[in-house]
Amino acid sequence: MAKHAVLSSGSKMWRSMSCSKSELRLDLTLACGQSFRWRETSEGHWTGVMGGRVWTLTQTDETLWYHVYNNQDKQKEGSDRKRRVGVSVLDKNTAEKRFKCAPEKEEDEPLAVSSVQNRELDEEMLRDYFQLDVRMGDLHKEWGAADCHFKHIAEVFKGVRMLRQDPTECLFSFICTSNNHISRIQGMVERLCQALGSPLCQLDQTSYHDFPTLSGLADSSIEARLRDLGFGYRARFIQQSAKQILDNHGPQWLEGLRSIPYLEARDALRTLPGVGTKVADCVCLMSLDKPEAVPVDTHVWQIAKRDYKYAANNGQKSITEKLNRDIGDFFRKLWGPYAGWAQSVLFCSDLKKFQSLKETAHLKQPVKDEEGEEEKMPCKKTKVKTECTGTAGNLKAKPACHKKAKISVKKEPVM
Repeated sequence: MAKHAVLSSGSKMWRSMSCSKSELRLDLTLACGQSFRWRETSEGHWTGVMGGRVWTLTQTDETLWYHVYNNQDKQKEGSDRKRRVGVSVLDKNTAEKRFKCAPEKEEDEPLAVSSVQNRELDEEMLRDYFQLDVRMGDLHKEWGAADCHFKHIAEVFKGVRMLRQDPTECLFSFICTSNNHISRIQGMVERLCQALGSPLCQLDQTSYHDFPTLSGLADSSIEARLRDLGFGYRARFIQQSAKQILDNHGPQWLEGLRSIPYLEARDALRTLPGVGTKVADCVCLMSLDKPEAVPVDTHVWQIAKRDYKYAANNGQKSITEKLNRDIGDFFRKLWGPYAGWAQSVLFCSDLKKFQSLKETAHLKQPVKDEEGEEEKMPCKKTKVKTECTGTAGNLKAKPACHKKAKISVKKEPVM
């Protein structure tokens, strides 16, 4: 049986590209709730599905290593729903074909890595998926100059990037997030793929499947099938949203939202069953090239109140449309056009699973775990100045060191 690749077994079966951990940290980026398909299959090695193939990624201080497992039918490799990660130069193909793993030469040998001819294409996919043309060092410098709290947190949480996911996978994964937490969402997305996605390969008795197609999700029998798999009310939202997209817009509609303004794309997504403002903002930020989108959930609301002394609508007990808009505008004014990227760093730092990093750096403060329960930790209060926004009596709290970020992002390959 084929095994998951491990770099320590030898680099012959691996490819590599220059990328420092300050620009990308796999353990933070792949486990912070953006994508739900990556697993740590051995220490520091992350295996998941991207572009219709299975990858294992790992890294050293200045190098990103990757191993791509081939499907059996090499002639059609990469053309079956080709590179759905969203690279603009790649054609999309939604044909539904089923593949088995290529036979391994030895029982303990990983499936063969992609050929030399595909190396440039594979690297381009990785650069697109991790948006490596955006220089995180430049962004952190700008945000840190405008926001002392962000600078404090970012000293530890460097390398958190926004992924550029396939819009179909991103949308239907986030429909599953309603009243849910990361580990449970991962299980639901995995069951969805195993039940409806094309099989790709099997490694160490783990079967990997591609994400289902829109036509597969829109079938009238899907709701009942997903309910049997534990999706509850989300089963209807998944089937109805897929059907509505195909009936009213067509299979390329989601990708087309990348080319329209943020608010138009968000409002278009909100017409789908089960898609509210937060889910729409997540899809905009994580798959539709809208870096200004700031998804607001209870984590982000608490961050705004706790760390930025955000006082507007302080008496509210739930997130309304107005509160969502106000908090998003608050952070967009503070951080600029890549506000969603900055928010993801603070969101990541607030997750229970990453608190050991903050403890090591003596950055203890109240946090919420994935289920929303608060842990009490001592923290150093930020001194703030409060000023009136002049609208409906709302207060906008601004830490003394906060200034509006002037973002001038350099887009160039990470070396």
